[in-house]
Amino acid sequence: MKNGLKHSWIASPVTRALGALIIIFVIGLIFNADSAFFKWGTHRDMLRAVSVYGMLACGMTMVIIAGGIDLSVGSILALTAVCFSLFTIHRGINVFIAIVLCLCIGTLCGVCSGAFIARFRIQPFIATLAMMVFARGVAKWVSGGQKISTAVQQADGSYKYVDVPEIFNIINSKILANNITVVTIIFLFCLLISWLLLVKLRYGRYIYAIGGNEEASRLSGVPVSRAKVLAYGLSGLFCAVAGICQAAQELQGDPEAGVAYELSAIAMVVIGGTSLQGGRGSIWLTLIGVLTIGYLEKILSINAVGEDKRLMLTGAIIIAAVLLQRTKK
Repeated sequence: MKNGLKHSWIASPVTRALGALIIIFVIGLIFNADSAFFKWGTHRDMLRAVSVYGMLACGMTMVIIAGGIDLSVGSILALTAVCFSLFTIHRGINVFIAIVLCLCIGTLCGVCSGAFIARFRIQPFIATLAMMVFARGVAKWVSGGQKISTAVQQADGSYKYVDVPEIFNIINSKILANNITVVTIIFLFCLLISWLLLVKLRYGRYIYAIGGNEEASRLSGVPVSRAKVLAYGLSGLFCAVAGICQAAQELQGDPEAGVAYELSAIAMVVIGGTSLQGGRGSIWLTLIGVLTIGYLEKILSINAVGEDKRLMLTGAIIIAAVLLQRTKK
């Protein structure tokens, strides 16, 4: 009995996720790039760099727990980044109205994907692939295929350079004596919202139930369609938040932003231990996955490892994480 409990503890998703994070952290201690890893600025910059991906991973966690997948997160991020820059820099719309509009745009994209999946029974891969292409196309159409920057085109064809709105500087700033960035605080807020929904609200239990056994959930009276639409709608909402933060960090809205971000978000969720089969997972496991990927990227960066080797190593880690999920308990 004791051996069985011990094996179960060792094979638990939390233990495996923490084990991966600890291993990556120890590697950083060893390959510290002339003590750069021991400086708080390195960790602060890592958190800043990974926060946008983490916001996407929050929404991806709920979708995957519900037994789905969302390939459109990077494109929705680009669309909202373009819209936010267009509204605030070029159109001079009130910043609060611009934020609400962008959040609505992102949520609407997610709701549409969820509706196609729940109402018309389209496979999540296909539905979100279509949204990925559509949202990217809209981003390029709205922006005219160009970055929405501080260079504003005039009626005569000339360009006038304007200052970015103050909200860009606020989102991109550091607080608490420059020890943490506002973007990281926004990411932590997204984590909190996700945790509250998954753990404290009834719809969170519905999401877990659907991922575990959709047909049994439907027969038990669970509003499967509404819960799926909620999961994808929230994923779109977090994409919008990430898009606003991306625009603030880059001081522009780039229609090409967010390419392959969905792969990073999925990697963070999987490495954290959330099952791709649905029904099992946790937002805090996703946080561990975010930190694991973040530290891996930072350690490779400060040691001047090329992007090609970074991608290969990340891919190998994803495969290892999936194989570990198949370990029998």
